[in-house]
Amino acid sequence: MNFSDNHVHSYFSTDSEASFESIIESALEKNLSSVCFTDHMDYDFPSETDEPEFVFDPDSYFATLQKLRKKYPDFPFRIGVELGLKQGVLKSALELTGSYPFDFVIGSTHLVDNMDPYEEIYWETTGETKGISRYYEATLENIKQGFDYDVYGHIDYVLRYAPTIRQGKNEQHAKEAFINRSMSENEELLREIFREIIKHGKGIEINTAGFTKGLGHPNPHETLLACYKELGGEIITMGSDAHEATYLGSHFETAYAILKKTGFSQYTEFHQRKPKMISFKQRIK
Repeated sequence: MNFSDNHVHSYFSTDSEASFESIIESALEKNLSSVCFTDHMDYDFPSETDEPEFVFDPDSYFATLQKLRKKYPDFPFRIGVELGLKQGVLKSALELTGSYPFDFVIGSTHLVDNMDPYEEIYWETTGETKGISRYYEATLENIKQGFDYDVYGHIDYVLRYAPTIRQGKNEQHAKEAFINRSMSENEELLREIFREIIKHGKGIEINTAGFTKGLGHPNPHETLLACYKELGGEIITMGSDAHEATYLGSHFETAYAILKKTGFSQYTEFHQRKPKMISFKQRIK
């Protein structure tokens, strides 16, 4: 299979040290058709130091990647960004996407009330049940703000870091029961999220980091992918959310099988912010 990995991070993201070269070499080795670099741009991300986190210099980003095209003229990588969406950053986000020629923009909820579900303080503050529903509420609020993005990233990101999942380790049965209950409790909210995304002509991704993070499922879960499809969703990208070259294209065979089972016959790549629908038949070799 030579799919495109459309969610990849490099050293331009605070939480990655991967070089562009290592990612491209890995993509060539794994026979990926292309990659789209989507480094983090999370305006006003809370930092424990005086240095801002999860932001980069877009001029340097584009200049570095344009130079790299000379080194890899036959590998079609694209330039994207993963925007962290939250209250108070709409103006900055719109200025970024309006000023730079990104191929692809992922919009993601990383912060809820300025807290990251990755951190224990989030769960200590909200409790588990409310912490999950509040994440989805914040996602819906972000969607309605008018951000400029192409697909919404890892819709149920919050489940990766829920205490029950973290503490469950290898107890997959307990994790499954928890995941199913959480989706059921937030079903109407999740359906509204999908309806809003579809109404505005946007899409979602199937993010395989859920497997590498021990969730046992992609983000979003298969049930949510089926819901998105049922509501009329067609735009869906594939991404590993790799922060190092090792995980590039990770679990794509599984993602492909899930999408086919869910009713998708194609996936999406973005070029110059325009969706290109790719038949699975074009990528199975």
